[in-house]
Amino acid sequence: MDAKTGYVVGRLALTGVLFRISGKTAAMQFHAKKHLCETVFRSSQRWFCNASGPGRWLCHTSTPGQCRWFCQTSTPGPSRWLSPTSTPGQHRWFCQTSTPGPHVCIVGSGPAGFYTAQHILKNHKTARVDIYEKLPVPFGLVRFGVAPDHPEVKNVINTFTNTAANDRCSFLGNVTVGRDVTVAELRQAYDAVIMSYGADADKEFGIPGENLPGVYSARSFVGWYNGLPEDKHLAPMLDTDTAVVLGQGNVALDVARILLTPLSIIKKTDITDHAAAALENSQVKTVYIVGRRGPLQTAFTIKELREMTKLPDCQSVLDPADFAGLQDKVKSLQRPRKRLTELLIKTAQTGGATAQETQRLAQATKEWGLKFLRSPLEILPTEDGSRVSGIRLGMNKLEGSDSSARAIPTGETEVLSCGLVLRSIGYKSVPIDDTVPFDSQKGIIPNTAGRVTGCKGLYCSGWVRRGPTGVILTTMTDGFETGKAVVDDLTTGILQPIDGVRGQERIQPLLHKKGIQAVTFEDWNKIDSEETMRGEKVGKPREKIIEVKEMLEVALS
Repeated sequence: MDAKTGYVVGRLALTGVLFRISGKTAAMQFHAKKHLCETVFRSSQRWFCNASGPGRWLCHTSTPGQCRWFCQTSTPGPSRWLSPTSTPGQHRWFCQTSTPGPHVCIVGSGPAGFYTAQHILKNHKTARVDIYEKLPVPFGLVRFGVAPDHPEVKNVINTFTNTAANDRCSFLGNVTVGRDVTVAELRQAYDAVIMSYGADADKEFGIPGENLPGVYSARSFVGWYNGLPEDKHLAPMLDTDTAVVLGQGNVALDVARILLTPLSIIKKTDITDHAAAALENSQVKTVYIVGRRGPLQTAFTIKELREMTKLPDCQSVLDPADFAGLQDKVKSLQRPRKRLTELLIKTAQTGGATAQETQRLAQATKEWGLKFLRSPLEILPTEDGSRVSGIRLGMNKLEGSDSSARAIPTGETEVLSCGLVLRSIGYKSVPIDDTVPFDSQKGIIPNTAGRVTGCKGLYCSGWVRRGPTGVILTTMTDGFETGKAVVDDLTTGILQPIDGVRGQERIQPLLHKKGIQAVTFEDWNKIDSEETMRGEKVGKPREKIIEVKEMLEVALS
C-alpha cells in the first residue's frame, strides 16, 4: 500500500468504515446519518466514493472487469456484510444494518405497490419498506400498460420516484417472488408482507379458433408496443385491412387508436422501435370494436372516446339506430355517463366532426366503428387454416336497465370478415405462491380491507386484491386503504415484531445462494438515463430497453 493510499485509509478509519482494498478487508464502521457524494481517491483503477443520499456508500471501478462494491446502510448500528457476486471475477457488496422499527415487504412495484408504500412511509415514522419486483425496472403498468401517446398519465412516475428516494424505502428488482424467494421466507423476514403484483394473465372466451394465428390478447399487444420483455417476439399479423377488437373498455380503445394513429405521431412517443417499424408497414384501415351489451354499458371513458373521434385521416362510423331512444334517458344519467352518451350520439349523427372537418373526413383513408349487442361465438380460419379470416358473432338483446342490464342471446348470428382479432375482455391475476390463499373463480386473493383472509401479517392491494378494474386513481385509493390497515395493525400491536435479523438483510443471503443479483433504485436510474439518452438521439422521450439481459448489463455496470 503506497503512502497516499495509507493516508486515505487512515482518514477513513477514523470514521470507522468497511472497505475491501486490493483483495484485503480493512475494518471500518459507518456512523454518519447523511453524507454527500465525493470522490475519495483512485488506486489501481478503483474509485471509492461516498454516494449521495442518506447513509449510502457506493464503491465501484472505473474500468470493466474490475471490482464493484455497493454498500447500503440506513441508520447507525452494527453492520453485516452480504456479498453476492455479479459475474466471475467481480465483487458486489451489500451492507445493511439491523434497524429498529417494523420491516414491511411489498411484492410488485406498480402503482398499487408504490401507493401502498407511500401511505405506510408517511403514516408510520419508523417503518422500513422493501419493494420487490421480478423485472429489473419498476413502475409496472405505468411503464408497460399506459399507452405511449398518453405521456401525461406517466407523470405519476415522479411521485413513485419520490417514494423510492425515502431513506426508509428500498427497491429490489430482478427478484421473482415464488421462485427466487418464497412468500414463507419473506414472512419470516418481515413484520408485514403485502401482495401487490397485479394481473399478468388474460381472460379468454373459450371459443373455437381462439388460438388461430392472427388472434392476440390486448394485454400481449399492449406489452409488445410498450416494451414488456415477455411480449417482444409477438410479431402481430398487420397485413390485413380489417381488425376486430373484442371488448369495449379503455384498453380496447387504446389498441384501436394505436392501430389507426399516423406513424408521424406515434414515432414521437416512447413506443418501442420494433413496434413502430411494424406499424409503419401495417395495412390495417378499419377497426371494429365489439361489445356484448349496448351504448349505456360501455366501459371506456369520455377521454378515450374523444381521442378516437379526433384521429387524423380517420372517420368514425357509428350506426344511429344503435342510439335510438337514448335521448330521453340521457337527462337521468349520472354526469360521467351522461357526457359520454351525448358524445356517442353526436358522433353517430355527425361522425363527431365540426362543419369544417366534415369535408376533410370524407376523404379519410381509415375508419373505426362500435358494434353493440354482439358476442363472439367462433373465430373462423382461412381455407388452409393458416390464420384468422373472420369471426362469427351472436346477436344479443338486453334484459334489465342501465349498468345492470344483461346480454341475452337472440339466436341470430352474423359473420364479420377480418384478418386480425384482439381480445380485450380484461386481465386476471394468478397465484404465485401456494402458501397464499387465492380465489381462482374471482381471480383475487380473498381479503377484508386488504387483510388476507386467515393470514395475520399478510396483505394485498391493487388488482390482485379487488380485480382488474378502475384507473390509476382507483388503485391509489386501494393502496392507501391497504397501507392504512398495515399501519393500524403495527401501531395497535396486532403485529408483533419479528426477532433477529430482519428485512432484506435476511433475504439477501438467500438470493446470493441462488445467484440472484438484486437491482437497486440507483441501478434503475442508470437504465433510465441510458433509455433517455437513446431516445434523445431519435427524437423520442426514451428508447426502452426490452431485453432483461441488457437491462442488467446497464444497471450493474
